[in-house]
Amino acid sequence: MDKRFVDLRSGKNGKARIKILKGHFATKNSHVNTYIDMSTVKTRHNNARETAKTLAEEYMTNTPVETIVCLKNTEVIGAFMAEYLSGSGNASVSAGNNISVVTPEFDPAGQILFRDNNQRMIEGKQVLVLTDSMSTGSLVRQAIESVLYYGGRVSGICAVFSSISKVAGMEVKTIFTSADLPDYQVYNSHECELCKEGQKLTGLINSFGFVEL
Repeated sequence: MDKRFVDLRSGKNGKARIKILKGHFATKNSHVNTYIDMSTVKTRHNNARETAKTLAEEYMTNTPVETIVCLKNTEVIGAFMAEYLSGSGNASVSAGNNISVVTPEFDPAGQILFRDNNQRMIEGKQVLVLTDSMSTGSLVRQAIESVLYYGGRVSGICAVFSSISKVAGMEVKTIFTSADLPDYQVYNSHECELCKEGQKLTGLINSFGFVEL
């Protein structure tokens, strides 16, 4: 790992660990001054399990969950969340549910869709939307619209990191917030302060990680 990366551990759970890299990065929807590396919590099962446990605790006693829609390669976290929420030994309102963990598909126009064989896991279900990080919330709003289109009900939104507290009027449950990254800034790609200052892009970001330029 690049030595420029800095570890950031959650006060809620030390194994929910991310790495950050300062710079000038472009995403699909914005420019940001910090790249947040989620590879540890998304791929290492111990870290993913602890991250899932921390997020699931927000929904144990007050939010029924029948399906988890996983965005941006969060399926490992989602599976552990399903296991924890449905466990009979936990005081969970979702205990005993056979929770579906679903990854949506994107059509050529970028719209979110669920194939016929997966629609039954959305229609009439209480759906939790999970993502790794949010800066604008545009992808999660798109997921919410898709869930509603297919007849589901969105019961919650959660992320490992979010710089916003609400999406579509719903509270975002998260492990890391802007308070953990006080210097984190998000810019409209056409009104980026870093671009105006002549700072070259450090890299490009998508759900799989970043590519340095």
